[in-house]
Amino acid sequence: MRETLFKDNFWSTDLISTAGYDNIVQHLNDGRKNCKEFEDFLKESTLKRALEVFKQQVDSVGQSHIHLAQTLREEARKMEDFREKQKLHRKKMELIMDAIHKNRNLQYKKTLEAKRLYEQRCRDKDEAEQAVHRSANLVTAKQQEKLFVKLAQTKTALEDSDRVYQMNIGALEKIREEWQNEHIKACEFFENQECERINYFRNALWVHVNQLSLECVKNDENYEEIRKSLEQCSVEKDIECFVNFRKTGSLPPIPVVYENYYNSQKNAVPGKSQAPATGRRPQLPVPASRPMDSEYSTVDGYSLIHHH
Repeated sequence: MRETLFKDNFWSTDLISTAGYDNIVQHLNDGRKNCKEFEDFLKESTLKRALEVFKQQVDSVGQSHIHLAQTLREEARKMEDFREKQKLHRKKMELIMDAIHKNRNLQYKKTLEAKRLYEQRCRDKDEAEQAVHRSANLVTAKQQEKLFVKLAQTKTALEDSDRVYQMNIGALEKIREEWQNEHIKACEFFENQECERINYFRNALWVHVNQLSLECVKNDENYEEIRKSLEQCSVEKDIECFVNFRKTGSLPPIPVVYENYYNSQKNAVPGKSQAPATGRRPQLPVPASRPMDSEYSTVDGYSLIHHH
């Protein structure tokens, strides 16, 4: 099966037409836009995703996403470098082709002008010859001489224009051959760039999808650990642990009673230690068990239903 090549498919029968070349350049520009869109996607979605997940309650998942963000930013940098490198190389080729197109078109216009002048000189010479023949027996010798002088002048002008016309034709042909060779080189160069771009772009997408797939696997593993820990969760034991660790007492304050100042003075006995005043709070009892008792590790009759 014969290969489909740029150099065989982007010609035009019109010499000064750049339609084929323009189609190639436009296609390459469209491909470059695809790379840029993908590059922008990587830049816009990496750090934001990582930060949003990091703010959630699972630190391991957040750290994993930060690592993915760094990886994707690196992939975006590689894509940008690749795109800029292709752009630089293509720009050099485009400058060469633009100069050749300009030179070719200029020479083509000069050749058309030389042809127009040559054809006009031919008509002038023909008219001068016809004038000589028409006036052969109708004019004086002096008038006849003037007609011959004019005829000689038109022949000289014709020879000059013919020489200039042929010189321009030769120059145009030389430029045409040069342009044709450079067009082939440009087609081959652009085709290689396009193959390289498609291959690089495809591989970059493949790597990106693999990274996202691996990230999903890691995240599911982290979430599975969370589910396992939730299965061991007991509301009752959590409350019991908190109470034992932070409790301050089990008795409320007693009512404050009225104490008459004068009655207190009459009942006081000098030199004798006074008993605790009425209403003083008794000593707090000592907890029967320590916080974080070993029995906290198990709970009978409690389980968390877990759906995968």
